Amino acid sequence: MIKWIIAAEILFWVAILAGLFARYVLHRKRLSYLLFLLTPIIDLALIALTVVDLQSGAVATIAHGVSVIYIGVSIAYGKTMIAWADDKFQTYILKKESAKKPLYGTEKGLHELKMWGRHVLAYAIGSVMFWLIITLINSNSTEALFNVWRIWSIALLIDGGISLSYLLFPKRAQSR
Repeated sequence: MIKWIIAAEILFWVAILAGLFARYVLHRKRLSYLLFLLTPIIDLALIALTVVDLQSGAVATIAHGVSVIYIGVSIAYGKTMIAWADDKFQTYILKKESAKKPLYGTEKGLHELKMWGRHVLAYAIGSVMFWLIITLINSNSTEALFNVWRIWSIALLIDGGISLSYLLFPKRAQSR
């Protein structure tokens, strides 16, 4: 299963880089959209492989759980990841100055809470997927999925505390 996760991750980033190349180097905006649209298809293929693997008798492993997390994160953060890759592509490949400015104070705190909100969305999507798979498989061999979900639950709470700390203890701009 781990090989499918690695393949999906590689294909995900290849599709994004190809989309950025099509957009900025080839100046083919519609082609870039088509390439970006491949990313959710890659995600769906990964979840389908996970379900097929488990239905054919495989014992659930941490890798199966990671594939479910991957889906939630990819859906919740997909647009953000593409925007990040777009900024990096323009900065390092096209040698343009990044339009992104550092955030400080309340603005940074609100941004971190917004990112935590994306984490909550990823967790909600992943949780639904976890429970659907556990119910669909209807086997005693899904304990690993439940354990991965529990660890993710703890990570979500820790991330929420860290995100909130940016509001309680705001990051200040460095004086020159």
